[in-house]
Amino acid sequence: MVGYPESLTDPSYQGQILTLTYPLIGNYGMPELDNNKNCSINYESDKARILGLIVADYSSAYSHWNSESGLAQWLYNQHVPAISGIDTRALTKKLREKGTMLGKVVINDKDIDFFNPNETNLVAEVSIKDPVHYKGSGKKVVLVDCGCKHSILHSLLNRELEILRVPWDYPFGDESFDGVLISSGPGDPKMCIATIENTRIALNKGIPTFGICLGHQIMSLAIDADTAKMKYGHRSQNQPVIHSQTNHCYITTQNHGYMVETNTLPDDWSNLFLNLNDQTSEGLIHKSGRFFSTQFHPEAAPGPVDTTFLFDQFIEIIK
Repeated sequence: MVGYPESLTDPSYQGQILTLTYPLIGNYGMPELDNNKNCSINYESDKARILGLIVADYSSAYSHWNSESGLAQWLYNQHVPAISGIDTRALTKKLREKGTMLGKVVINDKDIDFFNPNETNLVAEVSIKDPVHYKGSGKKVVLVDCGCKHSILHSLLNRELEILRVPWDYPFGDESFDGVLISSGPGDPKMCIATIENTRIALNKGIPTFGICLGHQIMSLAIDADTAKMKYGHRSQNQPVIHSQTNHCYITTQNHGYMVETNTLPDDWSNLFLNLNDQTSEGLIHKSGRFFSTQFHPEAAPGPVDTTFLFDQFIEIIK
């Protein structure tokens, strides 16, 4: 979203072919693929999540202070095919005209079948399999991992919270905790039936809950609102959103293909943020203020980090 190491490992791209329009891809190489304490410093997950990479110009000469290898070698080690020399701007124009399309990479005329990730529970593929506990001195938060970017985990750890990170379908209702954060992730939120039900239980108990990206959509389904697949999706770092409480505009980074149907919201819920390009919902808030969500990524840093205050608000609500 702001650099190819982040995008290649973002679980929200699970099962997809990624096209990069920026020139000179590969010019700063790739850092070490670490996963210290189940939380990588350099990447958004523990491995590549894309099925293929398409670029216009590949730079084989790389230089960066923390680069460990070139991009091509890194992709080879991750078993991800990549092709260059493609007019990615023309490809992007076609996608902008037709909307999201299925694609495949055919090499040496060896044809393959199309793979449709929309028919797969991608969240089950990217979520952790067993709970992980992170010690902290602050309040205890259950982090529901639907394909959680490690930047979200860092945002919580940096605020000294105690975290119980659980799989997407984990019944966390019997755990002892102070708040719930439902993470980002790939695919259709309606496939996350167990997550929706667990979220509904938490909301009914009045437990402070924060949803990010897919978590925003799951929260909407838990309150009996509806979601729909978008023609294009939002996958960029310059999406303007307006904050309903202050009328302030923020420039956000986003990566999602589904949206919340605003006209299906219950009366005690309203939009917290609204997209200024297409007027889609960018966040919800309950009238009590105890539950809220964002469609964009407040942990991301496409330049300014001016929406990280949402994590601080979450902590204040818990307290």
